[in-house]
Amino acid sequence: MPHDIPSTELPPVDRLRRIMHLLRAPGGCPWDAEQTHESLVKHLIEEAYEVAAAIRGGNRDEIIDELGDLLLQPVFHAEIASGAAEGGFDLDDIATAICEKLIRRHPHVFGDATADSPDAVLTQWELIKATEKGSLNLDGLESKEGQVVPEYLIKKANDGLPALMAAGKIQGKAATVGFDWPDLPPVIGKVREEIDEVVEAMSSGCDEKVAEEIGDLLFAVVNLARKAGHEAEVLLHAANGKFVKRLQAVEDVLCGAGLTLESASFGEMDAAWDEVKAGRTP
Repeated sequence: MPHDIPSTELPPVDRLRRIMHLLRAPGGCPWDAEQTHESLVKHLIEEAYEVAAAIRGGNRDEIIDELGDLLLQPVFHAEIASGAAEGGFDLDDIATAICEKLIRRHPHVFGDATADSPDAVLTQWELIKATEKGSLNLDGLESKEGQVVPEYLIKKANDGLPALMAAGKIQGKAATVGFDWPDLPPVIGKVREEIDEVVEAMSSGCDEKVAEEIGDLLFAVVNLARKAGHEAEVLLHAANGKFVKRLQAVEDVLCGAGLTLESASFGEMDAAWDEVKAGRTP
């Protein structure tokens, strides 16, 4: 027997919560019922990327649709957690936590602090965040097995972010304490240095060293993007899209010559690429 569809007279978020509850309830959806926090992680990441793509596309309806898919994720997680015997929580707990965090981290809005620029706000945010996590003390040191060790600025290299985004975040964190080049020329120089080291590693014939140096080069390029005021993840996404469009245009050129990518020589493909890049195609 089907469930009654929750009334449209409910507030939309409450209606969404009710629908999600019914999906996981007896007689609901078998797929939804078997999901866990862990099984949903990949979907959470995918939905976030699809929101980003919709925003770049600028289509209002697509943005709303993809944000809805993303909104479902915390509702889904809250529904899963609400049935836990221990450590359970619901959507109200999530909303309460973020409300308190926003108030706590905006003392320049809800308190007496001053932060009159975006950079000042970010600096203050990081300081408050460090204090909240107990990673800030008066002398920057902590005791470990009787030894005094530094309280590390960055405690881990990866936190679930895609590698390009994680690299930018790490570099930005280091910059908050002044560990950063003041301008672009030395950053560009570092990229060139890393390219030279990749070439040197390749001449050594050591594949492990080649991989390490290419990684260093990628890290340096992310830093160049950051210093130029861009997100490397966004730039690479745009470059991916540009490449696909140009390759499709290359296929059109080859098709006009009675060729395909599979039948054309590299020289023919390269000539078509140059034609497309120069804008000599319709």
